Amino acid sequence: MYFSLTMFYVYILKSQLDGSFYIGQTADLEKRLTQHNEGESRTTSKKRPWSIAYSEQFDSRSDAIRREHFLKKQRNR
Repeated sequence: MYFSLTMFYVYILKSQLDGSFYIGQTADLEKRLTQHNEGESRTTSKKRPWSIAYSEQFDSRSDAIRREHFLKKQRNR
């Protein structure tokens, strides 16, 4: 049986420009933050720079995606 040692993260970024937030998930948190701050994500490129406001760690991508969707739904309440 094969077990993955890869961890997955749900993260909340805060824009240092206007204080807005962005929620996402990734397997490499530092690399993803760099991508956001270098403008590689169209959704976040106009509100740079970003900092990590919060993150959670998960054993599977499916668990991380489930949590990401939950947090995004809560944001709209």
